[in-house]
Amino acid sequence: MSDWTDGLPEAAQAYLEGRRLDEVECIISDLPGIARGKAVPATKFARQEYFHLPDSIFYQTITGDWGEAAGEDGFIERDMVLRPDMSTATAAPWTGDWTLQVIHDAFDRNGEAVACSPRNVLRRVCQLYEEKGWKPVVAPEMEFFLVARNTDPGHDIKPMMGRSGRPAAARQAYSMTAVDEFGPVIDDIYDFAEAQGFEIDGITQEGGAGQLEINLRHGNPVKLADEVFYFKRLIREAALRHDCFATFMAKPIADEPGSAMHIHHSILDAKTGENIFSGPDDEETDEFYHFIAGLQNHMPDAMAVIAPYVNSYRRYVKDSAAPINLEWARDNRTTGIRVPLASPAARRVENRLAGMDCNPYLGIAASLACGYLGLTDQRKPKPEFKGDAYEGDGDIPQVLGSALDLFEEAQALHAVLGPEFARVYAIVKRAEYEEFLQVISPWEREHLLLNV
Repeated sequence: MSDWTDGLPEAAQAYLEGRRLDEVECIISDLPGIARGKAVPATKFARQEYFHLPDSIFYQTITGDWGEAAGEDGFIERDMVLRPDMSTATAAPWTGDWTLQVIHDAFDRNGEAVACSPRNVLRRVCQLYEEKGWKPVVAPEMEFFLVARNTDPGHDIKPMMGRSGRPAAARQAYSMTAVDEFGPVIDDIYDFAEAQGFEIDGITQEGGAGQLEINLRHGNPVKLADEVFYFKRLIREAALRHDCFATFMAKPIADEPGSAMHIHHSILDAKTGENIFSGPDDEETDEFYHFIAGLQNHMPDAMAVIAPYVNSYRRYVKDSAAPINLEWARDNRTTGIRVPLASPAARRVENRLAGMDCNPYLGIAASLACGYLGLTDQRKPKPEFKGDAYEGDGDIPQVLGSALDLFEEAQALHAVLGPEFARVYAIVKRAEYEEFLQVISPWEREHLLLNV
């Protein structure tokens, strides 16, 4: 290994021990969470301090089209300066040669952070916490489906074939036998994660056929978002090795539960390291209640970020392991905001609304932003919900169009996430939504063709 690799994270050094590094993938997340960038020979990467990509990557929709978000100077595709964050250097163990991935940060030509970069948006929110003397801590959960290969969008998505030779066809939540069905894929997920230096807190079978959940250890929000960004890629690659797909769609299969990215939040005092949600006598503090109120009051405005696609809203269905409102309660999985059983030191608030289809940087940033506004607003939440929250009223947007209407008017949320990001995001998502509205669905053809 060359000298520059001596400063790599321990896992990356271990991966390259005794081997010659061939290539480095220089990557950054766009708005949907797709890895954009360049692959360069290792010898060139060793000589370069930065590389360029056009800022237009943040104007691109999920379909590859563009939102008209360039601003008053027009669509001139200015170059950004992308600098590597070497603390993120990690293996790409599924490649045919010895390759590293490195996440880069985006700056303009004056050295200012590019406002539309999702990683910069999350950093901005964390900086606001730090200015108040707070240190946010998060723990995301990742739900996803392993499904049979599907190369025709006109065909329904089916669960993958299990190790037994039978397709996953029944809901077997928490079943170890069901987990064993996907053993070869899970083994590769573990191996890839170990090579990349990631710690998996656990893997469980979720409520859907072929649906799994991976829990990550709590930590710094940017670091955890990096891990989710990397994990989506490694899980997809592990699945491809076994002739199946891994999908992070919010609702890939009708009549099955959807996939969420539940986010657990706690806030530490930056000086003492103590959890500000717990008082000196282990009681729940005002800050604990203010954070919950922030989620209740501002999360409707953020739904377009944590549920960014038309498909996202198909997940919010009664009695389907997804919330339909922003009620809160202790140890109650029917509410949108849950307080898990925990010791006072580990007291936390779980946001159960975020979908697994959201960009992890933006999903975590939006959730933290709502909590931050609650901490600064210092308002009280609604009373704790008692019983089954599916019996309560729905109070979240039901479709992406309504969510975008709320987001576009959410000035308080824009101030936290960044006004320029909010402007661009709204334009890009509106372009996606309007494109979707032009699609004629099979339901329309089946029921309207000869009946109206």
